[in-house]
Amino acid sequence: MPAPYALRAEDSRGRRYAEPRHPYRNDFQRDRDRVVHSRAFRRLENKTQVFTRRHSDHFRNRLTHTIEVAQISRTIAAELRLNEDLVETLALVHDVGHPPFGHAGERALDGMMRRHGDSFNHNLHALRIVEQFEQRYADFPGLNLTFEVREGIVKHSGEHRPSEFPQLSEYLLQLRAPLEAQMIDLTDEIAYSTADLDDGVEAMILTREQIRESVPLFGVMHAEAARLYPDAPEKLQFNEALKRLLDCLVSDLIDNSRKRISDSGVQSVEDVREFPRRLLEFSPGVEEERGRLRDFLHRNLYFSEDLRPEKEQAELVITELFDFFMESREALPPSYQEKLLHEPLYRVVCDYIAGMTDNFVSDQHRRFCAAPRRARLSS
Repeated sequence: MPAPYALRAEDSRGRRYAEPRHPYRNDFQRDRDRVVHSRAFRRLENKTQVFTRRHSDHFRNRLTHTIEVAQISRTIAAELRLNEDLVETLALVHDVGHPPFGHAGERALDGMMRRHGDSFNHNLHALRIVEQFEQRYADFPGLNLTFEVREGIVKHSGEHRPSEFPQLSEYLLQLRAPLEAQMIDLTDEIAYSTADLDDGVEAMILTREQIRESVPLFGVMHAEAARLYPDAPEKLQFNEALKRLLDCLVSDLIDNSRKRISDSGVQSVEDVREFPRRLLEFSPGVEEERGRLRDFLHRNLYFSEDLRPEKEQAELVITELFDFFMESREALPPSYQEKLLHEPLYRVVCDYIAGMTDNFVSDQHRRFCAAPRRARLSS
């Protein structure tokens, strides 16, 4: 039975465009299905998480990462008696606004937008996708998702000051996000931090010994796995330790959040919204270990020398392609040229590039930027 502070589908604030209720799916289930059937969701299969396909087909991409976040999120939601349908929908939609080439691509797009006095944020771009760009229905633009899903897209990663984001005023920026949305940023980090240890070793950028020595919590888990499975190959001991690390993070988040919710006295969604701070958190000890894990990954993987050339190339591709479309708007697809009637060129170019997959943005760069450069050099 859902907790009194869980967000019930029948209490939703509704959709931007009114629709009749479905006979056997609640509104959050319908939102989930709309996300899964969207083009933006399908494109996640060909967008970088950390490693591109150049490394291996075995590494996580945005889509497989998203599925892992959804699985972890539903598990925690069930234990905390939250709305599992809403949580799953928020997990599935949380990364649809990511551009190609992961955070390197986002950094490049944000840099280009700042030249024009604007910015790029993948969460706010996800809102534009579900509100405008997905065109699947004759009755309305976008996916016409419920208020709660759109609010979760905006607020799951943190708070926005109303004075800085007046265009988002409808999303109750002065209030906390519901617990279902508060969860997603935490489950996102649980999923990618444990997965990136795995992929980092497979990419031979990290070593198992290095992780054991530098991440104390993982070292404890690995020692336990080695004691229980002394004859197992080192790779399987490592896998057992990863499994234990994941379980430790999930279990601690459940136990600590359950206690915080109980101690807070909240009895409704409105109580959660009015509470002075977020209620879903790790315990202090595990939060400290999580910080160490995050620092280790940033130092030794995300900003490693092994990945630097690839990130620099990704930023170059996006920057040059952005410049090209700014100078050659006629090369934009007709649907994006129509948007120029209502929005500035730099925003339309940003939207177009942000929606591309890794493969497509590389193809476009070769077509419009690399090929002309080679022609000039050979002339």
